[in-house]
Amino acid sequence: MDGRVEVLLKENERIDDLERNGYHIIQDTGRFCFGMDAVLLSGFTRVRDGGRVLDLGTGTGIIPILLEAKTGAAHLTGLEIQEDSADMARRSVRLNGLEDKIDIVTGDIREAGSLFDAASFDVITSNPPYMTGRHGLTNPNDAKAIARHEILCTLEDVVAQAARLLKPGGNFFLVHRPFRLAEIMVVLHEYKLEPKRMRLVYPYADREPNMVLIEANRGGRPRMTVEKPLIVFKEQGVYMPEITEVYGY
Repeated sequence: MDGRVEVLLKENERIDDLERNGYHIIQDTGRFCFGMDAVLLSGFTRVRDGGRVLDLGTGTGIIPILLEAKTGAAHLTGLEIQEDSADMARRSVRLNGLEDKIDIVTGDIREAGSLFDAASFDVITSNPPYMTGRHGLTNPNDAKAIARHEILCTLEDVVAQAARLLKPGGNFFLVHRPFRLAEIMVVLHEYKLEPKRMRLVYPYADREPNMVLIEANRGGRPRMTVEKPLIVFKEQGVYMPEITEVYGY
Protein backbone atom coordinates (compact mmCIF):
# COMPACT_ATOMS: atom_id res chain seq x y z
CA MET A 1 0.00 0.00 0.00
CA ASP A 2 2.92 2.38 -0.78
CA GLY A 3 3.96 2.75 2.85
CA ARG A 4 0.45 3.58 4.04
CA VAL A 5 -1.05 1.88 7.07
CA GLU A 6 -3.36 -0.91 6.00
CA VAL A 7 -6.96 -0.32 7.03
CA LEU A 8 -10.09 -2.38 6.58
CA LEU A 9 -12.43 -1.26 3.81
CA LYS A 10 -16.14 -1.96 4.07
CA GLU A 11 -18.60 -2.70 1.29
CA ASN A 12 -18.78 0.04 -1.39
CA GLU A 13 -15.75 1.85 0.06
CA ARG A 14 -12.76 2.99 -1.95
CA ILE A 15 -9.50 4.86 -1.31
CA ASP A 16 -9.03 8.13 -3.21
CA ASP A 17 -5.74 9.98 -3.72
CA LEU A 18 -5.89 13.57 -2.42
CA GLU A 19 -2.82 14.67 -4.41
CA ARG A 20 -1.39 16.28 -1.25
CA ASN A 21 1.52 14.93 0.82
CA GLY A 22 0.71 11.47 -0.44
CA TYR A 23 -2.52 11.54 1.57
CA HIS A 24 -5.57 9.43 0.76
CA ILE A 25 -9.16 9.31 1.96
CA ILE A 26 -11.72 6.55 2.34
CA GLN A 27 -15.10 7.19 0.74
CA ASP A 28 -18.29 5.21 0.31
CA THR A 29 -19.82 5.42 -3.16
CA GLY A 30 -23.28 4.87 -1.67
CA ARG A 31 -22.97 7.74 0.81
CA PHE A 32 -22.03 11.39 0.46
CA CYS A 33 -18.57 11.88 -1.08
CA PHE A 34 -16.74 15.16 -0.64
CA GLY A 35 -17.05 17.74 -3.40
CA MET A 36 -15.28 20.78 -4.74
CA ASP A 37 -16.79 22.99 -2.03
CA ALA A 38 -14.74 21.23 0.66
CA VAL A 39 -11.54 21.49 -1.39
CA LEU A 40 -12.10 25.19 -2.12
CA LEU A 41 -12.82 25.86 1.56
CA SER A 42 -9.50 24.22 2.48
CA GLY A 43 -7.77 26.54 0.01
CA PHE A 44 -9.56 29.63 1.32
CA THR A 45 -8.91 28.88 5.01
CA ARG A 46 -5.93 30.52 6.70
CA VAL A 47 -4.37 28.89 9.74
CA ARG A 48 -1.41 30.34 11.61
CA ASP A 49 1.40 27.98 12.56
CA GLY A 50 0.55 26.26 15.82
CA GLY A 51 -3.17 26.96 15.51
CA ARG A 52 -5.94 24.72 16.81
CA VAL A 53 -8.66 23.97 14.26
CA LEU A 54 -12.19 22.56 14.53
CA ASP A 55 -14.24 21.44 11.52
CA LEU A 56 -17.99 21.36 12.23
CA GLY A 57 -19.75 18.61 10.28
CA THR A 58 -16.55 17.05 9.01
CA GLY A 59 -18.14 14.16 7.09
CA THR A 60 -15.34 11.76 6.20
CA GLY A 61 -12.65 14.16 7.43
CA ILE A 62 -11.66 15.76 4.15
CA ILE A 63 -11.15 19.30 5.48
CA PRO A 64 -8.96 18.43 8.51
CA ILE A 65 -6.81 16.14 6.36
CA LEU A 66 -6.36 18.78 3.64
CA LEU A 67 -5.65 21.52 6.19
CA GLU A 68 -3.04 19.32 7.87
CA ALA A 69 -1.35 19.01 4.48
CA LYS A 70 -1.62 22.72 3.60
CA THR A 71 -1.06 24.55 6.90
CA GLY A 72 1.08 24.56 10.02
CA ALA A 73 -1.82 23.79 12.35
CA ALA A 74 -0.74 22.12 15.58
CA HIS A 75 -3.91 20.09 15.95
CA LEU A 76 -7.19 19.58 14.09
CA THR A 77 -10.50 18.14 15.23
CA GLY A 78 -13.45 17.03 13.12
CA LEU A 79 -16.95 16.82 14.60
CA GLU A 80 -19.43 14.54 12.81
CA ILE A 81 -22.87 13.33 13.90
CA GLN A 82 -23.14 10.33 11.56
CA GLU A 83 -21.17 7.45 13.06
CA ASP A 84 -20.56 5.72 9.71
CA SER A 85 -18.97 8.89 8.31
CA ALA A 86 -16.99 9.49 11.50
CA ASP A 87 -15.70 5.91 11.33
CA MET A 88 -14.51 6.45 7.76
CA ALA A 89 -12.84 9.68 8.85
CA ARG A 90 -11.00 7.93 11.70
CA ARG A 91 -9.79 5.20 9.37
CA SER A 92 -8.61 7.82 6.87
CA VAL A 93 -6.70 9.57 9.65
CA ARG A 94 -5.09 6.25 10.58
CA LEU A 95 -4.44 5.44 6.91
CA ASN A 96 -2.35 8.61 6.64
CA GLY A 97 -0.59 8.20 9.99
CA LEU A 98 -2.14 11.39 11.39
CA GLU A 99 -3.53 10.12 14.70
CA ASP A 100 -1.30 12.56 16.64
CA LYS A 101 -2.53 15.55 14.61
CA ILE A 102 -6.23 14.90 13.91
CA ASP A 103 -9.05 13.78 16.21
CA ILE A 104 -12.49 12.76 14.96
CA VAL A 105 -15.31 13.20 17.47
CA THR A 106 -18.79 11.76 17.00
CA GLY A 107 -21.34 14.29 18.17
CA ASP A 108 -24.05 16.81 17.38
CA ILE A 109 -23.03 20.28 16.20
CA ARG A 110 -25.82 21.70 18.34
CA GLU A 111 -24.09 20.25 21.42
CA ALA A 112 -20.54 21.22 20.44
CA GLY A 113 -20.38 23.71 23.29
CA SER A 114 -20.62 20.85 25.77
CA LEU A 115 -18.10 18.68 23.91
CA PHE A 116 -15.30 21.26 23.75
CA ASP A 117 -14.09 24.06 26.00
CA ALA A 118 -15.40 27.53 25.23
CA ALA A 119 -13.00 29.82 23.34
CA SER A 120 -10.56 26.96 22.70
CA PHE A 121 -10.02 27.09 18.92
CA ASP A 122 -8.11 29.55 16.74
CA VAL A 123 -9.92 28.53 13.56
CA ILE A 124 -13.27 26.89 12.91
CA THR A 125 -14.37 25.69 9.47
CA SER A 126 -17.67 24.39 8.18
CA ASN A 127 -19.16 23.08 4.95
CA PRO A 128 -22.71 22.76 6.32
CA PRO A 129 -25.94 21.57 4.71
CA TYR A 130 -27.08 24.22 2.23
CA MET A 131 -30.75 23.45 1.67
CA THR A 132 -33.53 24.53 4.00
CA GLY A 133 -36.59 22.41 4.72
CA ARG A 134 -37.29 18.88 3.55
CA HIS A 135 -39.07 19.53 0.28
CA GLY A 136 -38.60 16.63 -2.13
CA LEU A 137 -36.87 14.38 0.41
CA THR A 138 -37.94 10.76 0.22
CA ASN A 139 -35.72 9.61 3.08
CA PRO A 140 -34.66 12.32 5.55
CA ASN A 141 -32.41 9.79 7.34
CA ASP A 142 -30.35 9.13 4.21
CA ALA A 143 -26.69 10.15 4.58
CA LYS A 144 -26.79 12.30 1.45
CA ALA A 145 -29.96 14.06 2.60
CA ILE A 146 -28.42 14.84 6.00
CA ALA A 147 -25.31 16.27 4.33
CA ARG A 148 -27.30 18.48 1.93
CA HIS A 149 -30.40 19.54 3.89
CA GLU A 150 -30.79 21.26 7.26
CA ILE A 151 -32.24 18.16 8.90
CA LEU A 152 -29.97 17.80 11.94
CA CYS A 153 -28.66 21.37 12.20
CA THR A 154 -29.29 24.84 10.79
CA LEU A 155 -27.01 27.64 9.68
CA GLU A 156 -27.70 29.40 12.98
CA ASP A 157 -26.72 26.25 14.93
CA VAL A 158 -23.35 26.19 13.16
CA VAL A 159 -22.68 29.90 13.61
CA ALA A 160 -23.76 29.90 17.27
CA GLN A 161 -21.38 27.07 18.14
CA ALA A 162 -18.53 28.61 16.16
CA ALA A 163 -18.98 31.86 18.09
CA ARG A 164 -18.93 29.97 21.39
CA LEU A 165 -15.87 27.87 20.62
CA LEU A 166 -13.65 30.43 18.87
CA LYS A 167 -11.05 32.33 20.85
CA PRO A 168 -11.48 36.11 20.82
CA GLY A 169 -9.99 37.21 17.50
CA GLY A 170 -10.35 33.70 16.09
CA ASN A 171 -11.57 33.12 12.55
CA PHE A 172 -14.54 31.21 11.14
CA PHE A 173 -14.40 29.96 7.55
CA LEU A 174 -17.59 28.92 5.77
CA VAL A 175 -18.58 27.69 2.31
CA HIS A 176 -22.25 28.09 1.41
CA ARG A 177 -24.64 29.03 -1.38
CA PRO A 178 -25.04 32.63 -2.63
CA PHE A 179 -28.84 32.46 -2.53
CA ARG A 180 -28.57 32.50 1.29
CA LEU A 181 -25.96 35.26 1.46
CA ALA A 182 -28.21 37.88 3.09
CA GLU A 183 -29.23 35.40 5.80
CA ILE A 184 -25.60 34.36 6.36
CA MET A 185 -24.49 37.95 6.94
CA VAL A 186 -27.35 38.64 9.36
CA VAL A 187 -26.65 35.51 11.41
CA LEU A 188 -22.89 36.13 11.53
CA HIS A 189 -23.49 39.69 12.73
CA GLU A 190 -25.98 38.51 15.34
CA TYR A 191 -23.36 36.23 16.88
CA LYS A 192 -20.60 38.87 16.69
CA LEU A 193 -18.67 37.07 13.97
CA GLU A 194 -17.72 39.98 11.74
CA PRO A 195 -17.38 39.11 8.02
CA LYS A 196 -13.86 40.04 6.87
CA ARG A 197 -13.37 38.31 3.49
CA MET A 198 -15.77 37.03 0.86
CA ARG A 199 -15.19 35.33 -2.46
CA LEU A 200 -17.82 34.19 -4.93
CA VAL A 201 -17.20 31.03 -6.95
CA TYR A 202 -18.46 30.80 -10.54
CA PRO A 203 -18.60 27.55 -12.55
CA TYR A 204 -17.84 29.57 -15.74
CA ALA A 205 -17.08 33.25 -16.23
CA ASP A 206 -20.46 33.89 -17.89
CA ARG A 207 -22.56 32.00 -15.30
CA GLU A 208 -24.04 32.99 -11.96
CA PRO A 209 -22.00 32.10 -8.85
CA ASN A 210 -22.90 28.80 -7.18
CA MET A 211 -20.72 29.01 -4.05
CA VAL A 212 -19.57 31.67 -1.63
CA LEU A 213 -16.53 31.50 0.65
CA ILE A 214 -16.61 33.67 3.78
CA GLU A 215 -14.14 34.42 6.57
CA ALA A 216 -15.49 36.00 9.76
CA ASN A 217 -13.62 37.17 12.84
CA ARG A 218 -14.86 36.86 16.41
CA GLY A 219 -15.19 40.39 17.73
CA GLY A 220 -13.68 41.99 14.63
CA ARG A 221 -14.38 45.52 13.46
CA PRO A 222 -16.79 46.08 10.56
CA ARG A 223 -14.85 46.02 7.28
CA MET A 224 -15.03 43.31 4.64
CA THR A 225 -12.88 42.67 1.60
CA VAL A 226 -14.62 41.20 -1.44
CA GLU A 227 -11.98 39.23 -3.32
CA LYS A 228 -11.86 38.73 -7.08
CA PRO A 229 -14.20 36.05 -8.46
CA LEU A 230 -12.97 32.47 -8.48
CA ILE A 231 -13.75 30.84 -11.85
CA VAL A 232 -13.73 27.04 -11.86
CA PHE A 233 -13.74 26.04 -15.55
CA LYS A 234 -12.02 27.66 -18.53
CA GLU A 235 -14.15 25.43 -20.72
CA GLN A 236 -15.99 22.18 -20.16
CA GLY A 237 -13.69 19.70 -18.44
CA VAL A 238 -10.76 22.14 -18.22
CA TYR A 239 -10.02 23.73 -14.85
CA MET A 240 -8.72 27.25 -14.52
CA PRO A 241 -5.09 27.36 -13.25
CA GLU A 242 -6.09 28.52 -9.74
CA ILE A 243 -8.42 25.52 -9.32
CA THR A 244 -5.66 23.16 -10.47
CA GLU A 245 -3.36 24.72 -7.87
CA VAL A 246 -5.93 24.30 -5.06
CA TYR A 247 -6.32 20.63 -5.95
CA GLY A 248 -2.55 20.18 -6.12
CA TYR A 249 -2.52 18.68 -9.62
